[in-house]
Amino acid sequence: MTRTSRVAMRIGRLALGLILLAFLAATIPFGQIIEQQERVEAAAAELARLENENLFLADEIAAMETPAEIERMAREKLGYVMPGETAFVVLEPEGGVATPVETPVQDAVDRSQPWWRSLWNFLTGADVG
Repeated sequence: MTRTSRVAMRIGRLALGLILLAFLAATIPFGQIIEQQERVEAAAAELARLENENLFLADEIAAMETPAEIERMAREKLGYVMPGETAFVVLEPEGGVATPVETPVQDAVDRSQPWWRSLWNFLTGADVG
């Protein structure tokens, strides 16, 4: 074999290899395979997130089925009260947030004055101020 025939043979093999590579690239959709693999990974991550959320919600449901939680939700969301209790509704002023007013706490019974004086001050409004 002459040197030119060996070079021609190598060029022929190289050309055949490139043609085979081009044929494989055209017939096997590598881009689609990679894209589908990325979609599968994204779907698996979403599935894991939803399963975690499902477990959290199942725990929340289990907690809500206790009598204490049912009572708490009935009081907060529906305004229910137990028999013998008094319900109060506090309305917020329009255009603003209600600010709590601090009132001084007084003893239930003022022992420094007679009972009738405390009653008289209450009736006349002298104890407010």
